[in-house]
Amino acid sequence: METCNCNCIKTPAPVLKLKKNYEDAILPTKAYSTDSGFDVYIHSFKKLVLKDETIISITEDDNIKIMPMERVLIDTGISATVEPGYEIQVRPKSGLAIKNGLTVLNTPGTVDESFRDSIGVIVINLSNCSQILKKGMKIAQIVPMPVLLCEMVIVENLNETERGNNGYGSTGV
Repeated sequence: METCNCNCIKTPAPVLKLKKNYEDAILPTKAYSTDSGFDVYIHSFKKLVLKDETIISITEDDNIKIMPMERVLIDTGISATVEPGYEIQVRPKSGLAIKNGLTVLNTPGTVDESFRDSIGVIVINLSNCSQILKKGMKIAQIVPMPVLLCEMVIVENLNETERGNNGYGSTGV
């Protein structure tokens, strides 16, 4: 660790290790060197979940039409890892969200340090019209983030607080 002239401590950035799972997979990119996220691209489509909860496996097409409220599992064609104490978060692209109504359903998606399979992105179409997803299209971003690796302790009681058992909506919102 080093200290800058403002006396803050700079910790070294983790190393993001990437593997292409297919020769034609596109490696993640950054538009600007100061971006926190790396853009990831569609390699192929795994599953499409229709509005009626029907699951269809998809394998061959280079593009698909995703209807309103349908979900698709996208394979980025890459695997990645960071060092222990970090995870990779899969997050939506703001442009796709505002322009097309497409977002990452389980945001942020978590890629644990020990995960070695291809990074998948669960995308949902929240717009009122169908959207075309194409192989090679930017679909999400990945961001390495620190995590606290804690241990779990079972206790008989938790300490009392002013809020106590007042649950969801107890603050008036």
